[in-house]
Amino acid sequence: MLTWPKNRPHRSGLTAYITHTDCLQHNMGAGHPECPERLTAIRDQLMASQIFDGLQEITAPEVSPEQLARVHSPHYLDYLASCAPSSGTFRVDPDTAMSAGTLAAARRAAGAVIKAVELVVEDQAPNAFCSIRPPGHHAESGKAMGFCFYNNLAIGVAHALAHYQFERVAVIDFDVHHGNGTEEILHDDPRVLMVSIFQHPFYPYSGDVAMGSNMHHTPLKAGCSGSEFRQAVETSWLPLLHDFKPQILFISAGFDAHREDDMGSLGLVEADYAWVTRQLMQIAEQYAGGRIISVLEGGYELSALGRSVAAHIKVLSEG
Repeated sequence: MLTWPKNRPHRSGLTAYITHTDCLQHNMGAGHPECPERLTAIRDQLMASQIFDGLQEITAPEVSPEQLARVHSPHYLDYLASCAPSSGTFRVDPDTAMSAGTLAAARRAAGAVIKAVELVVEDQAPNAFCSIRPPGHHAESGKAMGFCFYNNLAIGVAHALAHYQFERVAVIDFDVHHGNGTEEILHDDPRVLMVSIFQHPFYPYSGDVAMGSNMHHTPLKAGCSGSEFRQAVETSWLPLLHDFKPQILFISAGFDAHREDDMGSLGLVEADYAWVTRQLMQIAEQYAGGRIISVLEGGYELSALGRSVAAHIKVLSEG
């Protein structure tokens, strides 16, 4: 078992951009907002912004059964495998469907976060962004929902805790929807601190009451602006993160709180995503040797998604 270096100097190197073409093969049907074009829009914008050449692109491996089992129940994993169609789609809930390529995509998505942890902890990258789908933060230990099948971020957190024996792991979620699956899996683990913002009341209609003392949520009303988001970060997140002194940070990076995204009703813009990334990088530099794993969650208006991810990665890559 490898252990993480406790007092290492600041790392050099290129931000890891981890993805796989299998993530394009998951398809929930024509017109579904969680579409393969999301990843294409991100890559196109990174190239157009001349950011892509400053990244190291890494091919995501498949997650292992052991890594999945740290987070998801055997019954649930067997259920997903039994539902996988050879053609067409199978609906696990009204807005979440499996296609023939879904499980291959989901295995790569979760595997990307595992790879990100290994690269960042073993000094092969200063930080990492996982450009993956399907997303994961709504997936509970035994339930698929909200476009999510495996909880990619929680799988990465479990790997950091089990394999590298981290003692303080921070999870930050700025998707417009509450990361109910991440909370259900990680609540009451004293090694984990989760802070989040999300629109409320809104799908999945949870998060206003925390499931554990390590869960700290700041619900925002529909129509909240970027300045209100920044105030919530400064007054709610940052003091908690400073007190916790995390050794590694995981970000559920959802970009559907953008004002152009019809999936929600918040008012963030690219500058807000860049700003919050800088705040989190300062925390990471102060306590975690710069270690940040950022994992794509939501974001469905393709132009706004591409621009927002580019703003986020630009800050990550500039160190």
